[in-house]
Amino acid sequence: MTGGAALLMAHQGGWDEAVFVAVPLVILAVLLSLARRRAEREDHADAAPGAEPGPADQ
Repeated sequence: MTGGAALLMAHQGGWDEAVFVAVPLVILAVLLSLARRRAEREDHADAAPGAEPGPADQ
């Protein structure tokens, strides 16, 4: 095996390093999306006419 091929095999072409970066970014994006949806849902519930005041509104 040549030196370049050994280096490529040792680092697996870089895909494993990309996974170490991509997975946390995807998890962060999903959590932010869920938090945004929840906040929008709460805002719409607060703005609904005839809605009873919640504990935060009292």
